[in-house]
Formats: sequence, C-alpha cells, structure tokens
Amino acid sequence: MSRVLVTGSQGMLGQDILLGLKGHDVTGMSRSTLDITDRHAVTTVIPDFDIVINAAAYTAVDDAETHRDDAYAINAEGPKNLAAACARSGATLVHLSTDYVFGGDATTPYPEDAPKGPASVYGQSKLAGEQAVLENNPDHSIILRTAWLYGVNGSSFPRSILSAGQTREHLDVVDDQVGQPTWTVDVVGMIEQLVNAGVTKGIFHATNAGQTSWHGFACKLFELAGWDTDRVAKTTTSAFPRPAPRPAWSVLGHTEWSAHGLKSPRAWEDALAEAWDSGLSQFARGQ
Repeated sequence: MSRVLVTGSQGMLGQDILLGLKGHDVTGMSRSTLDITDRHAVTTVIPDFDIVINAAAYTAVDDAETHRDDAYAINAEGPKNLAAACARSGATLVHLSTDYVFGGDATTPYPEDAPKGPASVYGQSKLAGEQAVLENNPDHSIILRTAWLYGVNGSSFPRSILSAGQTREHLDVVDDQVGQPTWTVDVVGMIEQLVNAGVTKGIFHATNAGQTSWHGFACKLFELAGWDTDRVAKTTTSAFPRPAPRPAWSVLGHTEWSAHGLKSPRAWEDALAEAWDSGLSQFARGQ
C-alpha cells in the first residue's frame, strides 16, 4: 500500500481522486493546508509520501491573461517545488497538465511528444510547469494531460448547459472548437492504472477517446435529458470573444497507454452515459 498525497484535493478532480483511488493510503490537502508555492512547506510535507498527485492549478484561463504572476506561481513554481522535493525523497510525482500546452491548430490527435505552442498565458504557465517537473525529477515524474474535464463536483460544461436548458428556450453553442469530453472518474481510473502498474515516468494523455465539438457535447446532454436538440444552435468562437484564445483543436492521442501494456481510454460517449447515471442527471432536474 502506497502513501499518496493529493494536492488541490478540494477541486473537481481532486475530490474524485480522494474518493476513487482504492487500495492506498490517500491524504488530501487543499491550498489552505498546503500551499505548493511555499517551498519550505512542500519540503516539509513530501517525505511522508511515496506518490504525490498534483491536482492543484490556477485554472482561470481568462484571468491568467492579466494575472500572469499568479498563474505562473501556481502552475509553474508550485510543480517545480513538488518535483524537487519528490526527487530528494524518492517519491513519484503525478502532475496534471492540459491540452492548452499545444497550439490548438492541428487536424489530427496530438501525440504525447508533439511540439508545443501555447497561445494563452494559462497554457504557457502549464507548459512551464511540465518543463519544471521533468527538469527537477526526470526519473520519477508522470505528466498527465487532460482536457474538457467534467464531474459532479464543481463547475463544468454539463452543469452549465443543463442549468441553462431548464430556463432558456434556445442556446447558442460553439461548434468550431473540437475536443474530448472527459469524465473525472475515468481520469482517476487512469491514475490508478499507472500507480498499480508501478509506472514512475512518462507523458500520458488522460482524456476519453473520440472527438466532438462543444455543440455536439451539448446536444448529447440534451439527448440524455430527453430534451429537443433543435433548441441548441451552432455558433462560432468569434461570437463569444474572450480575453484568452481557446484552442480550436483539443484532441489528444493515447498511444502511450498501449505502449506500456495498459488499457486505453474508452469513448467519451460511453463515459458520459455512465456519468449521467452516476449523478450528472441531477443537473437536468435543477438539483
């Protein structure tokens, strides 16, 4: 049984890791109990654990454009502190990253070693975090990139769409951004695979398989709710200008799973159907 620390444990993914990672001694710490930007605090805590799962992140994509220092502190300096402390203690670091490290202009799934080219401050800070992790703990660090994440806890696209669907007759949803809706519970399963298999290094893409647009995702949610999908109209990214650019293409490849003899991620539609039955449906009932 490994002693596992989950940072950012009060976030949407962090909460599910605490609930779903079985067979290990798991401890969760939120920012109030462990600020990963505090090098001394990190150095003090890490020796008590065999595995550290870093789910702490600055995820306010638009705010990062004007709060660069805050984004880099949490997304780059924090992971650097964790990696350095893990290297000293011999612990394995599992660091959660994002599709935003890529340029978002591809037309085929990004392989794990694809060239990077983040267009936003958020993406740049997350890439800096990846680099810091690999530089400071190269032999015992796993990078897990995820995208389009949703779960029962916290805010998410399904929660927003289903809430809007209860009160609005028509919704305009972007159709020119393509990605992979990914259930937090499936990401936990991917982490569990790596931990139980004894994998200690590498880069993996932790997204569900397949692809769709935000509009396609919204229509699938309406189908599950038994609502008329004609109420969901297609629109473009330019109709909703935001401070930070959004990737037009967020589809990630999964070759490293099979290369390590591990189970590849399942289709996003299958994961969503199970997520619906496991609690997501409550948001269509106003709960």
